[in-house]
Amino acid sequence: MLTEERHQRIIALIEQQGIVKLNELVTALGASESTIRRDLSELEEKTLLKRIHGGATRFYEPQKELDMIEKADKQVSQKLRIAQEAARLIKNDECIYIDAGTTTLAMIHFITAENVTVVTNGLPHSLALAKRNITTYTIGGKVKMSTLAAVGAIASETIQGYHFDRAFIGANGIDTEKGYTTPDPDEAQIKRLGINLANIAYILADSSKINRSFFSKICDSGDATLITNQLTADERARLSQKITIIEG
Repeated sequence: MLTEERHQRIIALIEQQGIVKLNELVTALGASESTIRRDLSELEEKTLLKRIHGGATRFYEPQKELDMIEKADKQVSQKLRIAQEAARLIKNDECIYIDAGTTTLAMIHFITAENVTVVTNGLPHSLALAKRNITTYTIGGKVKMSTLAAVGAIASETIQGYHFDRAFIGANGIDTEKGYTTPDPDEAQIKRLGINLANIAYILADSSKINRSFFSKICDSGDATLITNQLTADERARLSQKITIIEG
């Protein structure tokens, strides 16, 4: 098999699976391990993939975080299914934390539990909750304009005055090894506190976030249950080794 043909096959396999192991490529391409390693190095130099221990994954260019308006148009149907599944978990008389973000905002519409108290750092969330006559507390702090989330020292101090039955948190990246991540350290801090202060924590994220990682770690992959859309068999098999999953 010619080098160019091998490269095309490698890229195709990574696009299909997200992550491929070195031994899988050796078997699939009928080439030696040293040849495949050389292929991976050449493709990584061209930024067509990213080498990881024992294999390779997709290459993602660094991205700025989208603002609320831009995010609202992404994966709309998946977000609504995730939001509905998350809202079903809330029980009567519970105190919950709802993180800023478009998917967590969508879940407010689906809350049917009675006598619920909600704490949130999302400005649009507090308005949506108030319109539904749900008892709402907002945490103070600096407002991050792109996500309309309260962050910073004041927000961190305020949230620690509460305890939650459940916390519903947004994330930008899901990786079984690197955990749940987000671009902004200030937002990661508030998300982490929300998880630590809750009896049960959930990450709300659609499958486009799988195998992605960002600058700031929120928590380990096993620290929260992932609520996501219906996964492929391969995605489910990889994630379920370390993550408890609820599919909407």
